[in-house]
Amino acid sequence: MTDSPVALITGGGSGIGAAVARRLLDAGHRVAVTGRGEERLRGFARELGDPDGLLTLTGSTAEYDQVRSAVERTLKEFGRLDTVVANAGSATHDSVAEGDPAGWTEMVLTNVLGPALLIRASIDALKETRGRIVLVGSVAGFVPTPGNIYGATKWAVTGLAENTRRQVTEWGVGVTLIAPGRVETPFWDGLGSLPPGHLLTADQIADSVVWAIRQPEGVDVNTVVVRPIGQPN
Repeated sequence: MTDSPVALITGGGSGIGAAVARRLLDAGHRVAVTGRGEERLRGFARELGDPDGLLTLTGSTAEYDQVRSAVERTLKEFGRLDTVVANAGSATHDSVAEGDPAGWTEMVLTNVLGPALLIRASIDALKETRGRIVLVGSVAGFVPTPGNIYGATKWAVTGLAENTRRQVTEWGVGVTLIAPGRVETPFWDGLGSLPPGHLLTADQIADSVVWAIRQPEGVDVNTVVVRPIGQPN
């Protein structure tokens, strides 16, 4: 167990992040998950039976000291770091011409700054293991949507993934962008209802994340766009 791979997942207490954590734990990885809600993280750990291979860490992905602390505590607990998954994100579900700017700052910091801070805090450890960075983006980071501020943050994540890959590949570190289409997660809570049509499950997206993580040595899967059948854009 002491030599098994270690992953750190932001926003890991629910949705896609929690699904990835479950998959990796089942595959024998040790996993640290971060989140802002301590009770949610405790509930997630209890749901899994408080396994020895799970570490829960409360903190904000937009505060570098807290991100660096999460990395350091993961290394102290497990002794290595093989994968980071920048999953934490938020959406205001409004538009640039008619929305409320009060919510935009937190969204931009979480969605854009957060992944960059995680990369910065973890890269030295990932160099040692020749590990992998996974960024959870969105189809909205490839397909323009009228007025969509959230989509603009995901376009930034799309760019961050490739810009990061071009720097870290020489150090043996892989970078994968997972860009989901419509997924049934708490993301839609702010709208009060799920969108029409078929939705993917968080477990289905987790399958893609784990597939990318478990590629053979020397293989770097860079961009995976996953839509449900029936989603046209």
